[in-house]
Amino acid sequence: MAKNSNQIIKNLSTDCVIFGFDNSELKVLVIKLAVEPGKGEWALPGSNILQEENLDIAAKRVLKELTGLDNVYMEQLYTFGDVYRFPLFRVVTVAYFALVKIEDYKPEPGPKVSDAQWFSIKKLPKLPFDHNEIINYALKRLKQRVRIRPIGFELLPLKFTLSQLQNLYETIMDFDMDKRNFRKKILGMNVLVPLEKQKGVPHRAAKLYRFDKRKYDSLKEKGYNFEI
Repeated sequence: MAKNSNQIIKNLSTDCVIFGFDNSELKVLVIKLAVEPGKGEWALPGSNILQEENLDIAAKRVLKELTGLDNVYMEQLYTFGDVYRFPLFRVVTVAYFALVKIEDYKPEPGPKVSDAQWFSIKKLPKLPFDHNEIINYALKRLKQRVRIRPIGFELLPLKFTLSQLQNLYETIMDFDMDKRNFRKKILGMNVLVPLEKQKGVPHRAAKLYRFDKRKYDSLKEKGYNFEI
């Protein structure tokens, strides 16, 4: 007899850590559970994986079903399998994480969810199960990635100032960077294209830049390392 492709795997799930940046704060998307266990609590978007479902596809499906977010590029983070991480029975979860621009994604609560909101990484509520631990692990990975890969540019407008770029990195890394050293290093990488100056701003107009991905990819093929 053929297996039912919609049958869930009871002891295997996926959880999604979606980081968002709103030009001033790093935030995490969480949902309010409408069913037990954890009813009424804020939690990471997560659910069981289907019997014949690829892990990556499962993560995307779960995120869309619970939050309405679609077309989000996610990377597999880690597998969490503490024996007592789930109160009813043993569940191993494969966590994924992503970094998105908040203005591009409007959460819409799905089935078994009463709300979906962005919370500041510094003001997260106590989450059920081991979800706070998963977020902390994802944040650590994000800080590592953003220093060695130019993923931060995806969160900025097409044209941005060096101050905006530095603010982004300081927000994610959670520490201040020396302005002169940061600019010297980032400009020395030769992956930014200088553009015109800002217009219509109440302060002194700053020069705008854009990230040259094609140049970065070309340099990377030659062994170039991006590191902030």
